[in-house]
Amino acid sequence: MRHVTVYTTDKEYNHFVELAKNLHYVKKIETDEKPKESVVDNIKAGLEEVRLFKKGKLKTTPAKDFLNEL
Repeated sequence: MRHVTVYTTDKEYNHFVELAKNLHYVKKIETDEKPKESVVDNIKAGLEEVRLFKKGKLKTTPAKDFLNEL
């Protein structure tokens, strides 16, 4: 089996992926997109941290200190 790397613009990306999915000889498509599940999981984790902070069960870093570290 051979591999192909394609670089395309954001504008044409979705069209190209859909086109590749419809080719009978394409066995697997790997993209650099994160699965939607992991994005949702990250949001849920962040909201849980906010909830814990509001209850006083989680200590956070002040925004000023955080920005100074950057």
